[in-house]
Amino acid sequence: MKPSLIPDRLIKARESLNLNKSQAAELLGLTPIGYLRYEQGLRTPSIQMLQLIALSFHTSVAYLCGEIEDQTADLLLLRRGENPYLFELADDLQTKETNQAKRLLEYYKKMNKS
Repeated sequence: MKPSLIPDRLIKARESLNLNKSQAAELLGLTPIGYLRYEQGLRTPSIQMLQLIALSFHTSVAYLCGEIEDQTADLLLLRRGENPYLFELADDLQTKETNQAKRLLEYYKKMNKS
């Protein structure tokens, strides 16, 4: 069964980023009317568009479709050109042992408290 977008969840996710409808449409590469149809429940996005919305609005498809209550993202997209240091770190961590990644995360958390 194809996941179905809950318009109120889409609105909440957009508003959590302080985006207006026009900004959201632009971010997703849609016309304002096309985006508005999603928020009004007049149009159902494809699974690919749902994934793009979730990535762009820092949430998950499961949240947008009402499967979970947690609005937190479950997938991140990193582009080397936008943040080369973070990209390099994430790319390197993918090949490290889990213990090394855990230690680095603990170190980061301690640094962030200071």
